[in-house]
Amino acid sequence: MKDRGLRTFVTVLAGLAVIYFGFSGSRGSGEEGGVSGGVVLLALLASLLAWNLTKPGPAK
Repeated sequence: MKDRGLRTFVTVLAGLAVIYFGFSGSRGSGEEGGVSGGVVLLALLASLLAWNLTKPGPAK
């Protein structure tokens, strides 16, 4: 991807998706609300993976 804004958007979206699904999955088990540290760590890893996978290729 050549557009840095789109790359940033995809990265943030990946992190937010992990947080959303991690939060909504824990609500059904009867525990108190909140995002655990593990979910935040997974969101960070997903964001870093998305950032790495969307970096531009070598110039031709």
